[in-house]
Amino acid sequence: MTMFTAPAPLPVEPPSGCPFDPPAAFAALRTTQPISKISLPDGSWAWLVTRYADIRTILGDTRFSSDTTVHGYPLSGMTGGPSTRNRGFIRMDPPEHTRLRRMVTREFMVKRVEALRPEIQRITEELCDAMQRAEGRTQGGVDLVQALALPVPSLVISLLLGVPYEDHDLFQGLTGTLLSRTVPDDEREAARAELRDYLDRLVTAKGADPGDDILGRLIVEQQRTGELTYEEVAAFAALLLIAGHETTANMISLSALTLMRDPATAEKLRQEPTLIRGAVEELLRFHSIIRNGPRRAATADVEVGGHLIRAGEGVVVAVPSGNRDESVFTDADRLDVCRPNAQHHVAFGYGIHQCLGQALARVELQVVLGTLLRRFPAMRPAVPMEEIPFRTDMSIYGCHALPVTW
Repeated sequence: MTMFTAPAPLPVEPPSGCPFDPPAAFAALRTTQPISKISLPDGSWAWLVTRYADIRTILGDTRFSSDTTVHGYPLSGMTGGPSTRNRGFIRMDPPEHTRLRRMVTREFMVKRVEALRPEIQRITEELCDAMQRAEGRTQGGVDLVQALALPVPSLVISLLLGVPYEDHDLFQGLTGTLLSRTVPDDEREAARAELRDYLDRLVTAKGADPGDDILGRLIVEQQRTGELTYEEVAAFAALLLIAGHETTANMISLSALTLMRDPATAEKLRQEPTLIRGAVEELLRFHSIIRNGPRRAATADVEVGGHLIRAGEGVVVAVPSGNRDESVFTDADRLDVCRPNAQHHVAFGYGIHQCLGQALARVELQVVLGTLLRRFPAMRPAVPMEEIPFRTDMSIYGCHALPVTW
């Protein structure tokens, strides 16, 4: 097997330099070597899986473990290590994964999330009001990331969890360090410890006054009954806090930029607002912001797409490649907000580990993008494309900043 040396965990830039495209090598690999070896920064290796069908097979097969302590798990380049402390249920296998995930599944059911839509709309409108007031006073444009893309999901997840929003600078700063691919390991470990200490204090305080929120309900219904420890509640808080704002914030900024650069599509969505739901699915497929995972370790010999993956071998699933697979999505490199099968993307993963908060992310994206299109029809980047700082140094892709004007 030919060794494909990928710059894991940082993907290569496409020859065109287009920041919206996944690494150009993926297209060739899907045809010639859909399951190929990659080298990892620590000198180890793993299988890189680039074809949609194989990705779904692996993510749907429990013989591929999500447990970071399992032999062969490709840890190199990840923000976490093999420690079992506070690793969260996304890095566990059944039955522990099943037990813990079930405790919060109801909090993110579609019906419950849809009930939040008016509140998300209110938050978005208020932030847009503030943007309008700031535009004339801000030299160089308004930063859409700080003004809207980051505050909306941060406010919503803080509200749901019962985390004080006034602490957002703290947890966003620590999250940024944890997700960076460039900070030294000792800085990342210090940030992890600081976030853990913060959440331990928060959970302890909520033990005395739980409140009507997710963490409060976990304390009353699971911690006090002995099903969870305080440490496990804090692990829930860390997972939901980080996943609940970073991913959606970056999808908002990338999607807004995409629509600004495609005025015909933006106008189509303004004229036909009912298309926004499908447009969000297509944007999720098109961008696929998780660029270096998910990852798995085989716990048995498994044949995938005619290729044998042996027990103890690591796997890196290239979600952006699967979502650009021409055998599934016709003209896959083109954004088509009317694409009939866009909802079949794997941007939220697949199988038992499929993103718990996907319904919430969809509603936030629908509300924010729909509101931006309606309220700021002339919005455009305030700087040239090459001056926009994209998050090529982070585990979650997006924009560090997005100056806009209108």
